Amino acid sequence: MADSSFDIVSKLDRQEVDNAVNQAVKEVGQRYDFRGTDASLKLSGDEIVMSANAEERVMAVLDVLQTKLLRRGISLKAIEVGEPKQSGKEVRLVATLKEGIATDEAKKISKLIRDEGPTGVKAQIQGDELRVSSKSRDDLQAVIALLKGKDLDVALQFINYR
Repeated sequence: MADSSFDIVSKLDRQEVDNAVNQAVKEVGQRYDFRGTDASLKLSGDEIVMSANAEERVMAVLDVLQTKLLRRGISLKAIEVGEPKQSGKEVRLVATLKEGIATDEAKKISKLIRDEGPTGVKAQIQGDELRVSSKSRDDLQAVIALLKGKDLDVALQFINYR
């Protein structure tokens, strides 16, 4: 019998990110507490740039964005938020979108599968994703449950289960 396998990836649905940013822009434009603060946010490439006239306001814009991302099913682990920086009269905050599993993170996940997962399960790093294979589908289900139970630094999706 051939080995069963699945891939562990960290990908973003760009359309959902775009929708979440558009919803956040709309809410920031309409909310009374943002009036007169020049609060805004903009998606450009892999960065979401938020700005306002005070640090508290820019953090409130970040909170609105995070709420919209969660409602759209996007993990907050998929964005990396920098520190607020004063730029003239405005404060800017840049959130970077993270896709793919970094090599050191992939090694950690692979080691976790080897140490705590069922015996006979193999994990191979393939670029920015991992392929997990085993003779038993039940072992693969156990690995998925193990990884979902751990608090890792990346948002994981499990695809190509065969």
